[in-house]
Amino acid sequence: MLAGDVAELTRLGDETSVLPVIVFPYRPALRRIGKSQLDILGGSHVSRLTVRKIIAHIEEIQSVAGQSDDGGPLRKVAVCAVVSNPYAGKGFVSDLSEIIEASAEIGTNIGKEALSLLGSPAESYGKAGLVGTSGEQEHINAAVTSIFGNAFRDAIGGGDAWITSVTKPAAADATIDVPLAFKDEIWVRSHYDAITVHIPDAPHSDELVVIAAVSNRGRINARVGGLSKTEFAERNGS
Repeated sequence: MLAGDVAELTRLGDETSVLPVIVFPYRPALRRIGKSQLDILGGSHVSRLTVRKIIAHIEEIQSVAGQSDDGGPLRKVAVCAVVSNPYAGKGFVSDLSEIIEASAEIGTNIGKEALSLLGSPAESYGKAGLVGTSGEQEHINAAVTSIFGNAFRDAIGGGDAWITSVTKPAAADATIDVPLAFKDEIWVRSHYDAITVHIPDAPHSDELVVIAAVSNRGRINARVGGLSKTEFAERNGS
């Protein structure tokens, strides 16, 4: 890929095609996915949450302002699950446990997909979500609580820092910036970043978009001081 390109991965069987496009309809490789993942990623049901589609956004940055550093390309991945909202159009519902309970499996599976597409260990992570106009923001917040976050964290190999997060109500064609931060220490400034997600046909009014994002390193040419990743590792003996 060229610097700054964003790519679509459409994987069928053993074939992988990388296209320099901006919109990313995506089908997971069934050869790598076990039954539980097929349940969530293949259009079946988790509780009453139906998965309509999975979208993967991939960005690889080679240089910034004509300058690179010795850390290699910055690769960022966001995997989005577009699912039905069981509370859409129902007015105020006090118990949102149906979404909360289903979110663990979503976190596991889109977390695994994000790590696989990253192609290297994750250093940063973040989560986000959109809720369609027949729902309320609390519905998507229910989908990205610590139940989702812990499953996502475990799926990418662990992390000690809290997961940066943002949610908002939106109509289809919305854009959301998913925040990223170092997965083991929130104060490592070099890893404060984001990946922009845009889905032209989601969320429908009765849908949620649940997003897990990872990156392989901090910002290229980061130089605003603060605790560094190296200093953190030395302090913690890792």
